[in-house]
Amino acid sequence: MSAVAEPVPAHTLRPANRADLPAVLALLAGEEQVVDPATMVVTEAYERAFVAIDTDPRNEMLVLVDGGGAAVGCLQVTYIPGLGKGGAERALVEAVRIRADRRGDGLGRILMAQTITRARLRGCTLVQLTSNKQREDAHRFYAALGFARSHEGFKLAL
Repeated sequence: MSAVAEPVPAHTLRPANRADLPAVLALLAGEEQVVDPATMVVTEAYERAFVAIDTDPRNEMLVLVDGGGAAVGCLQVTYIPGLGKGGAERALVEAVRIRADRRGDGLGRILMAQTITRARLRGCTLVQLTSNKQREDAHRFYAALGFARSHEGFKLAL
């Protein structure tokens, strides 16, 4: 009897590891074009930030990888405890990226759906995010996922 190979999942969401850092930086740098991870310079500041995220149980840098192991998407989730909502945590999603040449393939939907499932399994009662006011395509995408425009955001650069 011959062994049947298990199918390789098309896309997997997992916590990023140190080896993923150049690919994550390339995704963050490549808003409009594909950036080769091999061209990314991983500075001490990036190293420190990655270690801080990786060792904090309330933070996750997640990568969406294809069947060949290439990072095609990423995001960061911070789990915030609060006294509102009965003391439940909320998930704050930031730095959502899909590789420029893979947009429109449904990967953003996979990335967000799996992230929402992770938050729900953790006990979060809310997933929140902000998006640049100029990113109208992203706003339509988030609305299609069920996100509501409920608040006006403010930032103060320090």
